Amino acid sequence: MTETRLRFPPSPTGYLHIGGARTALYNWLYAKKTGGKLILRIEDTDTERSTQESIQGIIDGLEWLGIDFDEGPYFQTEFSADHKAAAERLLAEGKAYKCFCTKEQLDAKREAALAAKQNLGYDGTCAGLSEEEINAKEAAGIPYVIRFRVPEGDRRIGYDDKILGRIECDIKEVDDFVIVRSNGKPLYLLCNVVDDIRDRISHVVRGQDHMTNTIKQILLYEALEAPVPVFAHMPLTLDTKKAKISKRSHGEIVAVQFYRDKGFLPWAFNNFLVLLGWSAGDDKEFYTKEELIEAFTLERINKSSSVFNYNKGDAKFFTDPKAIAINEHYLRTMDITELGELVKVELKAEGLWDEAYAGEKQQWYHHTLDMIRDRFHTLKDFTSRGRAYFADDFDVEEKPLKKNVLKYEELKEWFPMLADRFEQLSDFNLEETERVARELADELEIKPGIIINGMRTVVTGQLAGPSMFDILVTIGQERVVRRLREVAKLYPA
Repeated sequence: MTETRLRFPPSPTGYLHIGGARTALYNWLYAKKTGGKLILRIEDTDTERSTQESIQGIIDGLEWLGIDFDEGPYFQTEFSADHKAAAERLLAEGKAYKCFCTKEQLDAKREAALAAKQNLGYDGTCAGLSEEEINAKEAAGIPYVIRFRVPEGDRRIGYDDKILGRIECDIKEVDDFVIVRSNGKPLYLLCNVVDDIRDRISHVVRGQDHMTNTIKQILLYEALEAPVPVFAHMPLTLDTKKAKISKRSHGEIVAVQFYRDKGFLPWAFNNFLVLLGWSAGDDKEFYTKEELIEAFTLERINKSSSVFNYNKGDAKFFTDPKAIAINEHYLRTMDITELGELVKVELKAEGLWDEAYAGEKQQWYHHTLDMIRDRFHTLKDFTSRGRAYFADDFDVEEKPLKKNVLKYEELKEWFPMLADRFEQLSDFNLEETERVARELADELEIKPGIIINGMRTVVTGQLAGPSMFDILVTIGQERVVRRLREVAKLYPA
């Protein structure tokens, strides 16, 4: 194989979770790094659990992350004839055989082996059946599976894992394993190998939970006279209790779509995922796409499992704090035009988009985003915490309401006075708004902070943010005056 060819073969039994996304990302990075190809293959042979909704969920998740594929999606069920043909070939060449042992017989053998402290593997009862015996059992309607015949002899079999190093065992430790069920359906072990041979896969990059299959699959490659790909087994992603991350156990918190819907930036999430088990050997945390492709190697994937720290109960850090920190970095430093397009989607979804933001108000729009993004964590913050810049129907946070407004009953009189003075300004700028606010505080013989902090809450609904007078000028004279005059609405009736 001269071309590097990798594949991502998810089972469509649920949404794309972060473990699968990380696997897809590592395969994608290595394909880009080596100038190779990446194939998307949907392993949909579990017809009871595979759904069209799950298939679309996987594709949508990959598209959001920006993980593109050179071929596919292929569907494993479309190649069932190939899988059966491979099993028939192995049977015809004597590299596999029909096994008529019942479940009860196998259970009894296992119990006897346990009692005798012997190898629990299949003992080869049906390996030497004659053709006449096989024909007689089939004629009697006895169901059978097809087992692969592990070659006899003294041999160490193994492979050089690109992450874990040399992995090998004595071939005598491998018992004859099933490759076709009694219902005639080939097992994953065989299907996966046949598909990888057909797709000319050169590198198999997958989780360590597949390592139990690797030696057996190498034997299948050899039996089918096909090149054995390079293997790289990634340590798993665990939760804080050291349990494997899974859809069933952890729910939506581990779904890629969860982060999309929470307002994460696609590349920021990729940046987080790649560091969840890989590093370039330094302290660098933020990578452009080009930098990451250049730096990525399979050998730098960690040998130990990574931990995904999430906390559903924390409203601010509902997930791994590192994921939030990386997202904040990109949100606050990315090109403002690019950010504007992403926020546009959020504003449209909330009915807050004004086409003027793409025309005569574009400068105002970009200035506003740049001014408010420094305290935001995700794209959703622009339509929640930043809603006051785009609409009059915004929420007022409870803490600043109590601290800066309800504490001062007199604001119901003072703010309409301030509104009148603001309305009379011919130039509603930073200097003039600050002058008027401070002059009023002096006349009332109160601290300017009472006026300034109260204004912040009334005008934006927030406790903190940019300079108050920058806020006033940005939100605009008309809306500021109106909100100050309506301050009484914030007090209990």
